[in-house]
This record gives sequence, structure tokens and C-alpha cells, in this order.
Amino acid sequence: PLALDAVFPIIHGWGGEDGRLQGLLELSGLPYVGAGVCGSAVAMDKEMARAVLERRGVPMAPWRTIRAEEFDDDPARLCGELAAGLGFPMFVKPANGGSSVGIRRVREASTLADAVRYALEHDRKAVVERGVVDAREIECAVLGNERPEASVPGEIVPAAEFYTYEDKYLDGAAQLRVPAPLEPEIAERVRSLAIEAYRGLDLAGMARVDFFVERDGGRVLFNEANTLPGFTPISMYSKLWEATGVPYGPLVRRLVDLAVRRHAAAQRLRTRRTDA
Repeated sequence: PLALDAVFPIIHGWGGEDGRLQGLLELSGLPYVGAGVCGSAVAMDKEMARAVLERRGVPMAPWRTIRAEEFDDDPARLCGELAAGLGFPMFVKPANGGSSVGIRRVREASTLADAVRYALEHDRKAVVERGVVDAREIECAVLGNERPEASVPGEIVPAAEFYTYEDKYLDGAAQLRVPAPLEPEIAERVRSLAIEAYRGLDLAGMARVDFFVERDGGRVLFNEANTLPGFTPISMYSKLWEATGVPYGPLVRRLVDLAVRRHAAAQRLRTRRTDA
């Protein structure tokens, strides 16, 4: 037995953020920070997350899923359907992944098949979505279990054509604007949609929900939800909460407390018959 008050997972991506580690911790009977098995798995899978949130009315760019076997059967037909249905530019992404690994921005039909093949090297299915032209990348931090709260939004200003892996981790050239310079009604719309996405995906503890905001008209479109965002003192999640009035230390304590309370509530549930 491990004498632990709670586990704070800091393993991003496959194996740590997709429900596998959460399942291990559940079987071990340990409280842990962040979303449970279902929320972690669904949020990690871009197809499933979009399907769930689209049904709840969360706005997003048009998209489609491509599976490896159907692409292998007739790549030319599928690429033709994508071009006709989504148009250019479009983004091709592995359905399960993060940190912009495996993602390509496609501007013309001649490079589409290669982009799909590249995404399918990283996962058995790819999500293809229409590119949101002339949009800002806005992120919002969410904190809580049954009554989640949203932070002030922040803005990512990529140094590349989109927020690439190199821009995130190697070059350090992207700019973080906290809080984001948004009109009050747009900022409130971002916060409202962040909580709606959080609840729709059955998340807990914490998440960062990312959006595109069109410069022309201010329409807010869901991009993705990150259930284990970067959590250093200079990461966007913690910087957003600091700007909202929750410094790093108290934020860590709140997350651990949320984990312990969620675990205690789960222990009170009747998950097996006791009268047999």
C-alpha cells in the first residue's frame, strides 16, 4: 500500500492523459488530480470530443474523421471528398495526440494525401477540419468539479503559421498575452463555452480549453480541451489563474483538495450489491 494523499499526474499525451493512467489510479484506490477515465479518454480523442460537443451545440469548424483502412482503400476519392466538403486551407491531425505532433496545414489538393498519411503514422484515424482563416488562438483555464470556474482568457500569438511543436517547445518565439485583449462580451463568451465544454466532456479538477476567435465578427469556435495542461509557474494554465486572482501555490492546493473530495464522493457510491 502507498500512503499517499493524492497523485498529481504530470504525464502528458499517450498513456498519461488519455485515461490509461487514470484507470490504474482508480484500480489502486488513489485520489488523483484531473479528469477521470471517461473524461480523459474522450477529451484526448478529437473525434469523440467533437462529436460530443457538437451535439451539445458548442460551435466549431466543419470537420471529418478519416480511418486508416478507408484511406488505404481509395485515397484519391477520399481526398476529393475532403477538398469538396471542407475546402482549403484545412488542418489534418491525428485523432489522439497533442503538442501539435503529426499535424499539417494543407493549402492545396496536391499535398492533402501526404498530410493524411503523415497523421495516420501517429494514430489509426485522423481528424480533418476546415482551417479558420484570420483567427486568434484563445485559451481559457477551468478549475473545479461539479461547479467549475473559468479564468480570464489568454491569447497565443504563434511565431509560425500555426502553433507548432517547435513554436511550443524549441524556439520559444510564441507570445503569451494574459489576459487576452478581447472585447468583454467575447471574453465572456469564451469563458461560458469553456465551462460548457468542460461539463460536456465530463471533466474534473482542471483543464485548458482552446478556441479560435475570428477577427472579423468575433465568432468563437472550439478547438480542443487539454485535461493535463502544462503546469509550471510560467505555463498558460497557471498564468491564467494568477491573472484571475489564484496564485500558483493556492492553485496547487485547490487542485489536490478537489481530487481528495472527488475521491471521497466516489467512495460513497453504491458500486456493488451488499445484500447478496
